[in-house]
Amino acid sequence: QVQLVESGGGLVQPGGSLNLSCVGSGITADLYVMAWYREAPGKQRDLVASLTVDPDIYYADFAKDRFTISRGPAQNTVHLQMNALTSEDTAVYYCYAIRSGAEIWGQGTQVTVSP
Repeated sequence: QVQLVESGGGLVQPGGSLNLSCVGSGITADLYVMAWYREAPGKQRDLVASLTVDPDIYYADFAKDRFTISRGPAQNTVHLQMNALTSEDTAVYYCYAIRSGAEIWGQGTQVTVSP
């Protein structure tokens, strides 16, 4: 079964860092786009950052200069290094990929930024 599995979320203090990881289980290749979205309570799901195989990289304005998206040596993994976190970054973070034209979503990992 093809699925995306996220890890690395948790509770962190303001100004802290977290590194999220996503692994494509049952997927070894053909993930043209991998990305991270986030959804805060009561808000829409927003794109945080994306990375294609070309590679083309996109960051939302709130992620620029603080977050870094990267793919692991195995092309079925993607990471999101998040620095200088604030309470505004509190959300469920979702891994997303496009494989052979089909969208795949992970189950999400909670990130909470609080003193």
